[in-house]
Amino acid sequence: MGGVLRERCLPVLCVIAALLVAWYVATVFLNAPFERDSAARAGAALSTRDLVANTMAQERPVLPAPHQVAAEIWDTTVNKAVTSKRSLVYHAGVTLSATLLGFLFGTALGILLAVGIVHNRAMDRSLMPWIIASQTIPILAIAPMIIVVLNAVGISGLMPKALISTYLSFFPVAVGMVKGLRSPEAIQLDLMRTYNAAPAEVFWKLRWPSSMPYLFASLKVAVAISLVGAIVGELPTGAVAGLGARLLAGSYYGQTVQIWSALFMAAALAAVLVAIVGIAHRLVLKRMGIAP
Repeated sequence: MGGVLRERCLPVLCVIAALLVAWYVATVFLNAPFERDSAARAGAALSTRDLVANTMAQERPVLPAPHQVAAEIWDTTVNKAVTSKRSLVYHAGVTLSATLLGFLFGTALGILLAVGIVHNRAMDRSLMPWIIASQTIPILAIAPMIIVVLNAVGISGLMPKALISTYLSFFPVAVGMVKGLRSPEAIQLDLMRTYNAAPAEVFWKLRWPSSMPYLFASLKVAVAISLVGAIVGELPTGAVAGLGARLLAGSYYGQTVQIWSALFMAAALAAVLVAIVGIAHRLVLKRMGIAP
């Protein structure tokens, strides 16, 4: 057991340690010019030791040190009430609501499109190229358009952000489910025809179970990109809550430590969502008798 843990954990810990060392080196390198300029204006000598220490304790650094980001995350998650607008947990909850709603819409839309494409040749030839082309449009360009149009018809708040998440998340689900629904081999389809199975029986008893590994692989991508869509959707709306709003406020006031803490919270939230989908994946495949 110890050997297995060592084999799995040691490489990860080595990579993390290397990244932290590189981060600290970059912190000193990027923040040093400000400290040298400040010392020159004050006419004071600055030793190398003081220079390194000062670069890692700046209030508004170009690149905050890892311990500064960790302290900010601790302060805004543990020391602040969850209902406080200075709490990262509060902002993460706001973003999570739009993420989950957009993920739900995107999953439903992707599955419906995939079913239509697989069972209708006209949809396959006409719709699939447009689905692919839709993802060539930068989300930063289309997000303000979606928000302006929805605001014009009186829709604001959570729904515009959810629809932006839907726009991003439906694509991997649609593509993955098309591949999954077409994954049964010809001999399996011939056997269903031999049994005189109806199209609905072929779908539910063969195509749908065969598509489950593809569906959950796509859902892992979709839930992560849905979070990105929710954050992007908060930027052009001038939102006062959410991780996107936290990033925007940090950018306005030069609070780089706040920006980095919000980025790490977003990464942690995405990791948790992907892990939940992974757990559901294993449970469903185990229930179906399929090895994940």
